[in-house]
Amino acid sequence: MTTLLPLKILPLLVPAVFLIIFGMVWLPEHPELLDNAYMDTFKTSFIGILLEALPFVLLGALLSSLLRVFVPDEWISRWVPRRPVPAILFGCLLGIIFPVCECGMIPLVRRLMHKGMPLYVAIVFILSGPILNPVVYGATLTAFRSHPWLAYARMGLAFAVAAGIGLIIYATVQKSPLRLSIKRETAEPHQLRTRGGRLVSVLVHTSDEFFEMGKYLIIGCLLTSGIQTFMNHGSLAAIGEQPLGAYLFMMGLAFVLSLCSTSDAFVAATFLHTFPAGSLLAFMVLGPMLDFKNSLMLLSLFKTKFALYLFFLIFSAVFTGSVLASLWL
Repeated sequence: MTTLLPLKILPLLVPAVFLIIFGMVWLPEHPELLDNAYMDTFKTSFIGILLEALPFVLLGALLSSLLRVFVPDEWISRWVPRRPVPAILFGCLLGIIFPVCECGMIPLVRRLMHKGMPLYVAIVFILSGPILNPVVYGATLTAFRSHPWLAYARMGLAFAVAAGIGLIIYATVQKSPLRLSIKRETAEPHQLRTRGGRLVSVLVHTSDEFFEMGKYLIIGCLLTSGIQTFMNHGSLAAIGEQPLGAYLFMMGLAFVLSLCSTSDAFVAATFLHTFPAGSLLAFMVLGPMLDFKNSLMLLSLFKTKFALYLFFLIFSAVFTGSVLASLWL
């Protein structure tokens, strides 16, 4: 665990550098952006996005902690089907049982793989778990009250992308890509139980996960509010009118913001009238599967060659699937 501590700081550096460059280069040339009207709009947008998303982040952290403390890992690996297609479907549906945000997905999957879960099922769970769960579904429906079909499309696209990549991994990867330095993480839950009981363990895990996810949420809300407030709306509209540019912009934004899957829909909703629906789907599906912070964690879990292969599959599948989905939206 000590080797991962510096990696937790790195996801904060890209947004921080962005804000520093923005403050040093752009603001001096546009002093009107510091007017009260701009700042009031920025504060209103930031508080609105944050307050809508926080309850779902807290609920996701609580459910994750309850499952981590009370549900043994062996229960999942024992019920994984032997045949690939049922196993992939099982991996997709695990998110309903384990509604874990992507922030806590890697440690959970690492434990499950050490308990015997096959690689391709673990990949499917990593990709689908943060999206195909009741908490994220409810958050997406809340964010898109007037467009509920976007919530259905998000679930469907996430399922298709995860299942397709799972089949590709099953067919193309024969050797284990796990790094040899990874050790089992079974002592920590036991230690927490012995210190204060399971209820204390749940509270500790909930607070840890809430604050771990909360810092990324706050940074994402700051950046999104800044883009919505200070960036010229004509520029955003110009990007949205170019299909390829809109998809690449929203996918890149999802990667950089590194939002929790329980809150990214509220950010995507702010672009509803500027960008095509397909690009919003790409934002909401790519972010939980591949963003800046979980790409670092994936690199710590898997060998570099396999991790890069997985990144390519995720980007290609989400881009292709969202473009195709836009034909029916």
